[in-house]
Amino acid sequence: MKRETKHLHSDIVNSVLSYIYLHIDTELNAAELARRESLSVYHLQRIFKEETGKNLYETVKSIRLQKAASLLLTNKYATVSEIARMCGYSSQTSFIKAFRERFHTTPKVWKSGAYLEYSKKILAGSPYGAQERDFSGTIPRIVKAPPIYAAYIRHRGYNISIKNSWNRLRGWSIENGLGESARQIGFHHDNPTITPLDECAYIAAIEVPKGSHPHGSVAYFEIPASLCAVFHIQGKYGDVLHFMRYVYQIWLPESGFETKTLPPYAIYRKNHFLDESEEFDLEFYLPIRVL
Repeated sequence: MKRETKHLHSDIVNSVLSYIYLHIDTELNAAELARRESLSVYHLQRIFKEETGKNLYETVKSIRLQKAASLLLTNKYATVSEIARMCGYSSQTSFIKAFRERFHTTPKVWKSGAYLEYSKKILAGSPYGAQERDFSGTIPRIVKAPPIYAAYIRHRGYNISIKNSWNRLRGWSIENGLGESARQIGFHHDNPTITPLDECAYIAAIEVPKGSHPHGSVAYFEIPASLCAVFHIQGKYGDVLHFMRYVYQIWLPESGFETKTLPPYAIYRKNHFLDESEEFDLEFYLPIRVL
């Protein structure tokens, strides 16, 4: 495959995935996604499988269910049918069936506390799971965060291998005259406390001018403005996992806020994936709405 073809295919997949994540509450189907890319359904599915190793339909389904699993524990006053609609399910029955197949329990049982045992197993599987740090009492400030325009590289898995994506992005930034001064942002599409860490979708990003046009493995996206809870935290590699457990399972349920389907993100003052000390200093932005 020629480099130009590889870049074109990467552009298509990045465009499709960005659209899916930002419109997960809508009816998403292969025909509509293909039309947006001016491709036949067959060619889109083939390119998507080549680039990601995954089936397009199963990817959409997985994103819906992971988002629903997180919303069920953070939005405690939302009904199962409301969560289903937020994640693009028109039928509560089909949602319950799909959820049971993925998590081996019903959304109602999950919401009432079954997620705790599931989360415990995931944390136990992390090499940093036993080194628990207590974030109790960490209180955010509430702000209207402006839109973000970013160049990014997608990464699958929430582990130390994220360093590879950050190094590639840093190289691209230097090559394109942005140096190392551009603001670094990490986007978390999945809640790593209830998603197997090797399946988590993470994005390494740097802020760029609106309307920039990187292509290939480095792509461009825009995140809309949103009300956010902003937590300022410092620590070492591994602490972020425990911080997210605190935010999702302790702070949010009692906060008077609910989460949206927009991804949370970390703006790094010091990036533990790039710093030799593996220490971080970051602000974690969680898109929310008032109950």
